[in-house]
Amino acid sequence: MGGVLPTLLLILAGVLVGGAWSLHKQGAPRGAVVLTALLAALATVGGVLWLLPGEGA
Repeated sequence: MGGVLPTLLLILAGVLVGGAWSLHKQGAPRGAVVLTALLAALATVGGVLWLLPGEGA
């Protein structure tokens, strides 16, 4: 189970990046694009940090 949640976060990040790009191409308001891109970045950082070895490993 240790590798499933980070993988899901990284998949979510990819979907959000695609969504941000799509919103940008469709001329959506800048706030919506920035919010979607920010959520993609947070999901990416969360997924990567989860995979790093830590004290509990």
